[in-house]
Amino acid sequence: MISKHSHEQSDRGEGVEVVQNEPYEDPNHGNGQLTEKRVYLNSKLPSWARAVVPKIFYVTEKAWNYYPYTITARHIFYVKHIFLLLQCSFLPKFSIHIETKYEDNKGSNDSIFDKEAKDLEREVCFIDIASDEIPERYYKESEDPKYFKSQKTGRGQLKEGWRETHQPIMCSYKLVTVKFEVWGLQTRVEQFVHKVVRDILLIGHRQAFAWVDEWYDMTMDEVREFERATQEATNKKIGIFPPAISISNISMPSSTRSAPSSAPSTPLSTDAPEFLTVPKDRPRKKSAPETLTLPDPAKKTL
Repeated sequence: MISKHSHEQSDRGEGVEVVQNEPYEDPNHGNGQLTEKRVYLNSKLPSWARAVVPKIFYVTEKAWNYYPYTITARHIFYVKHIFLLLQCSFLPKFSIHIETKYEDNKGSNDSIFDKEAKDLEREVCFIDIASDEIPERYYKESEDPKYFKSQKTGRGQLKEGWRETHQPIMCSYKLVTVKFEVWGLQTRVEQFVHKVVRDILLIGHRQAFAWVDEWYDMTMDEVREFERATQEATNKKIGIFPPAISISNISMPSSTRSAPSSAPSTPLSTDAPEFLTVPKDRPRKKSAPETLTLPDPAKKTL
């Protein structure tokens, strides 16, 4: 439910603009989905970062989803003059690269990224969507796996030790690499970005679990239509009115865990969905302990 999550996190002037969303074929991974987004987030930066970053800037995100394998890359840009887009001169070496692999296990594959990350300094971080802390302003009891119970699947109300007792179970493994090659700021910025990415993954996967009844019965065509509507509503919400988003209706093979397939996306309908409100700010709160654990092998903090 990435589209719905992006919509909830967007507001006037800031948020996630969808630029491209279309089928894509890779010689190695097969059929998938390519998406390009622009993330406007100046006010969400810490004060020390806002002091050195232009007021109008965005992060460009490209994602190639060949489920059960995905790649996400982000780069920073800023607007020097209105409508003039330039790469940020004082951030020549900033990038975030995320590789994702899904497996039907409880997070027990410690060597899943050994080939991709053999030369990287890594810290392995396990994420539990039920017991890990999330920012208080994003907490909703209806999205807490400890209390949520799916009407369609019977899943939910995860208690301590749920990983040992609940079926089906799948682990999302992520290799997160952050590079910020600016002297004097590198360590601080890279650590901050890893923390932000971890929070995003935690919140997003909690929501995907709690929203299961919304997407469980969807066909791929319904998913694409939901995406189109949500993404256009999000672009309008942040004050961007581009041409209609092109989301191809080319039929895609069903996703299976045995072979790559089209990227699972986020649903949407032509009318703006009910979830158009942005969470209000509150302090940080500990969410109910228990939920889908997402081990995340990563470079430093992820």
